[in-house]
Formats: sequence, structure tokens, C-alpha cells
Amino acid sequence: MKIKLISAFLIVFAYLGMASATANSLITTNPISGSTLTTGPSSVTLTTQVALLPDANELTVTDPEGTRVDDGTITVDGVSATVGLSTLTLTGIYRVNYLLYSEGDAPLEGSFTFNFSAPSIISPSEPTPTPAQSQTPASSSWGTNVFIVFILIVAFFILIGLSLYARKLFKDR
Repeated sequence: MKIKLISAFLIVFAYLGMASATANSLITTNPISGSTLTTGPSSVTLTTQVALLPDANELTVTDPEGTRVDDGTITVDGVSATVGLSTLTLTGIYRVNYLLYSEGDAPLEGSFTFNFSAPSIISPSEPTPTPAQSQTPASSSWGTNVFIVFILIVAFFILIGLSLYARKLFKDR
């Protein structure tokens, strides 16, 4: 009798242990729970341990004012559930609520938050046309050209003078 009672307890504990081993739990979230984003995500994805039922899940995302920002379309791919998001515009804490179902298991229910820091809105300004400038280069004045030619002629005579002086110095040696 004691052996049967002990074996019954062992079977019950083994069954409970196996049931808890297959209990579904959340593995990862994208965006990561508690993270701060500067670029708004286009979707929220939850990944669990156990494959999800394709048509029974709930996944909602609300902005800091409590307005839903998800598109309501949930896509399930094995252990992942994804919901699309509209463009996030408000800075603040966004809340993701989920109720996920897997076959033969209790629903996985919970929520997490992420922070979105919206970029500053910069209004685009229309480019203003600038008047066309004169296409003649600044160095095309007549006086500048004469000055440069004069400097070249003087440099040529200095070169001739230095070469004659060098010839005289080396001839005397």
C-alpha cells in the first residue's frame, strides 16, 4: 500500500514537473522591454518558448496618451507573434499588452513598456534662389595682368644677372 501511494505521488509530481517544463513563457521582445528608441519601430515582435496558435492571440500597443498605435494585424510564425505599428510621433512610454495562446497550455498574459524619444521636427524650408554672380574671374583685370608680366620680366633679368655673376666667380678659380 505504501509503495502504491509513493508511486502515485511520484507520478503526480512527475506530471506536474513535465507540465511546468512545457509551460509557455516569453523569451524576447523587439523592441526590448524598457529600452529607449530614437527611431520608431514599424512593428512589435514577441518570441515565446512554445509555438503559438495562429488565430487566438491579442497584441496591442498604446502611446503615452493611451491611444492604440498598432494596426491590429497580428502575424504568428511558430513561436513569434508580430503586430504592425503606425508611425510613432509622441515622445514617451509606449505599453505593449499581450495575451498569447499555445496548444494545451494556459494563456501567456502580460505587458511591457519601451520609451520612444521622437526626433525634433524640423520644418523643411524652400530653397531661396540666389542671384547669379558675374562669371568673369576676379584676376582678369588689365592692371593685374600687366603687373604679373612686369614681375616675370624682372625675374628673367635677375636670372641672367645671377648666371653671369656665377660664371665670373667660377672662372676666376
